[in-house]
Amino acid sequence: MKHLTDPMDLSMEELEDLFKLAKNIINNQEDYRSVCSGKILATLFYEPSTRTRFSFEAAMQRLGGQVIGFSEPGSSSVTKGESIPDTIRTVGSYADLIVMRHPKEGAPKYASYHSLVPIVNAGDGGHQHPTQTLTDLLTIKEIKGEISNLTIGLCGDLKFGRTVHSLIKAISRYENIKVILISPKELQIPEYIKKEILIKNNIPFLEVETLEEVIDSLDVLYMTRVQKERFFNEADYIRLKDSYILDNEKLKLAKSDLSILHPLPRVNEISPEVDNDPRACYFKQVKYGMFIRMALIARLLEVA
Repeated sequence: MKHLTDPMDLSMEELEDLFKLAKNIINNQEDYRSVCSGKILATLFYEPSTRTRFSFEAAMQRLGGQVIGFSEPGSSSVTKGESIPDTIRTVGSYADLIVMRHPKEGAPKYASYHSLVPIVNAGDGGHQHPTQTLTDLLTIKEIKGEISNLTIGLCGDLKFGRTVHSLIKAISRYENIKVILISPKELQIPEYIKKEILIKNNIPFLEVETLEEVIDSLDVLYMTRVQKERFFNEADYIRLKDSYILDNEKLKLAKSDLSILHPLPRVNEISPEVDNDPRACYFKQVKYGMFIRMALIARLLEVA
């Protein structure tokens, strides 16, 4: 049985297989309308979500399966003090696959030790978000033609941004990648990611505090929001929340084939005027997210 709690749970061969299957699903959607008929997906979301939860639910339903679950813990027995192992054992009796988001780092991994069905991590605190990473990689691959040989800028909240942490981990396995980290000092990437991933894998990286000084060198710009829910001090959030706002003026400095990604939701970090720029790829990214999750579900349930 396979779980997905970390981007590195998938080998390079498995990644390429998922990308190939996702592409096939995109081009032949009718062929996959009923492959999950009779299967049930459980979504256990201990934190709010729109895109990830809806994406998984839409993916399962487009494959012909059904969905059960909760979108916030107040509507479950968690409020009565039920433990994660007991919840997982119970839900696993009803469902064939469990997708779990939790505010505590490592909770989905812990859940996988007690599960009789595959567990997928849909985000654990400020730690990892492997299916968003699959979405990001598929988007880059489809738009750029490859994931290797790119300069990728990661901008905004790099300290708490689990999507950033997962993406750095995943791209460390590709050739000739350069990473540019753009953030205020207070939101810089954690030291363990620099040491254990970037430095350990000899990936060239640069840390800067302004987007303008590096935007002209980027092939991909991955914008992120400053996450209010990760701050203990609201004053710090207010001071940092508008550190980076991408607008048409800044984009005058960028390459004509720059690809702008964002895991969404956005707040102020990308001006709505950018939406009409052909370099804006974040809504395409949402669509690719559903297709890669369809591929993941099909592979985990061994129906395609």
